Amino acid sequence: MSTRTGALPLIWMYHSVAERGEDPFDIVVTPERFATHIRWLARRGLRGVSVRELLNHPGDRRRLVGLTFDDGYADFATDVVPVLAGYGFTATVYVVAGRIGGHNAWDRGVSPRPLMDAGTLRRVAAAGMEVGSHTRSHPHLPAAGPGELADELTTSKLLLQDVLGAPVTGFAYPYGELTAREVAAVRQAGYEHACAVRPGRLAGTHALPRRYVGDRDTAARLLAKTACHRLRWGRPR
Repeated sequence: MSTRTGALPLIWMYHSVAERGEDPFDIVVTPERFATHIRWLARRGLRGVSVRELLNHPGDRRRLVGLTFDDGYADFATDVVPVLAGYGFTATVYVVAGRIGGHNAWDRGVSPRPLMDAGTLRRVAAAGMEVGSHTRSHPHLPAAGPGELADELTTSKLLLQDVLGAPVTGFAYPYGELTAREVAAVRQAGYEHACAVRPGRLAGTHALPRRYVGDRDTAARLLAKTACHRLRWGRPR
């Protein structure tokens, strides 16, 4: 049974914004390309916002685009926030709570990328960015046992709330993987909204679809991805 109740807003998914170098998973967008993406939004009269702001917006959301960044890389603070601030945009960064100040240990066999530390998380939150949970250790949640699943969801939330001194209400599924069990567990853990990638029939506030945005995405590709989202998710069913 679908959890969807109406049209779902457009949300972009990024990971790291940095010089590319080694990038076997195609998760890195260069600062130059990222800047062109943000200019593209502004020139079209669109505004980039956090998922929290997107869902709480009281009026027409068609001129808003959710901006999300998975994993909590250190370059979010240095290469993303200043660009967004220049346009009055916001975003959501989903943090692996058990790796704060560490590196992306879940990506085996690649050079490590540093993650934001606690002080940096507090600074980006103070700058108006939403900090959400991306679990405690970035596991494949559908393969987790019930105890592990509960721990990954609740412990990460508590750790981040302790760091920020504020509620954490957003979540993103690692690898975009989810079943109905995980959606129910995220809701039970007290999250108000959650992002997936291609949630299918589970789409809704706790399984929001996102569009991957990469370094090869030109203006034409962004326009096509926007049109595809509007066609698939942009009207009530």
